[in-house]
Amino acid sequence: MTDRYRISIRRRTARWDPDAEVSAAEAMDFWAFAAGAANVIMQLSWPEVGYGVAESKVDSGNLLKHPWKRARTTFQYLAVAVLGTPDDRAAFREAVNGSHRHVKSEPDSPVRYNAFDRDLQMWVAACLFVGLEDTYQLLRGEMTPQQAEQFYRSAWPLGTTLQVTEDQWPPTRAEFDDYWRTACDRVAMDDLVRGYLTDLINLKMINPLLGLPFRPLLKFLTTGFLAPVFREAMRLRWNGFQQFLFESLFLLVSFVNRFLPVFIRQGGSYVLLADVRRRVRAHKALV
Repeated sequence: MTDRYRISIRRRTARWDPDAEVSAAEAMDFWAFAAGAANVIMQLSWPEVGYGVAESKVDSGNLLKHPWKRARTTFQYLAVAVLGTPDDRAAFREAVNGSHRHVKSEPDSPVRYNAFDRDLQMWVAACLFVGLEDTYQLLRGEMTPQQAEQFYRSAWPLGTTLQVTEDQWPPTRAEFDDYWRTACDRVAMDDLVRGYLTDLINLKMINPLLGLPFRPLLKFLTTGFLAPVFREAMRLRWNGFQQFLFESLFLLVSFVNRFLPVFIRQGGSYVLLADVRRRVRAHKALV
C-alpha cells in the first residue's frame, strides 16, 4: 500500500501484546474517536456519498444542523456494529433503513445516488475499518500479519450490520488493500461537498465561542488522520513538522492509554451501547 492511500507513521508505540489474538472490539478506546471527522471526510469523498449527505432532506440527521445528535448516532453505530449483539444490530439496521429510504438523488442532482446502494455502503464500511485500524495501531502498536487478518475479519459487521454482504468484503486483508487502492481512485470533491466538510472541521455548526478553542486541534487531528489522497481533495496542507507533532502526540497518548483500565478506555462505547438498548426498550427513536 503506497503512502498516497494510507497515513504513513514512522514512529509508533511497541506492541502491547505481540502474540495475543486481536479483534476490532479492542479498537473502541475513546481516543479512537479523535479520527471521527477525518473518517467523515473519507466517506464523503466519493461523490455519490458526498452529495447524498450534502443534499439530504433528512434534517434530523444533518450534521451541520444537529451536530450532537449526529455524533451520538454515528458513534452508537460503531458501538453496535463492533460490540453489539445480533438483536442490537437488527434494531439499528431497521432505524437506519428508515432514514436511508429518503436519501436518493432528485432529477436535478448532478450526481446519481441511493443510500441503499451496497457499493456505497461498502465504501463507507471500508472507511470505518481503515479508521479503526489506523487508530488501533497508533494506540496499541503495529499488528503482525496474522493479527491484522484477525482484526480485519472481526470488523466485517461495520458493513454487514446494514446492507453489505460478507461476500462483498475482500476475503483477505491483502485483498482489501487492492480494493482500497482502486476505491481511492474514485475520490473526487467539488466545491459543494468540500465546503460542507470545511464547515465541519471549522465547527461552523456550534457556537463560535465554544468552537474557538477546539478548532485548531480538530483541524490538526483531522488532517493527520487523512491520507494524502484525501488531503489533496480537501486542499489541506500538511508538512513534516506537523507529522512529527502528530506522531509525538500519539506516542504520548499510547503510553498513557496503556495504563488506563478497560472501563475507562472503552467505557464511553459501552455507555453508548447501553443507551441504544434503553431506547429500544422505551420504543424511542435511535437515529
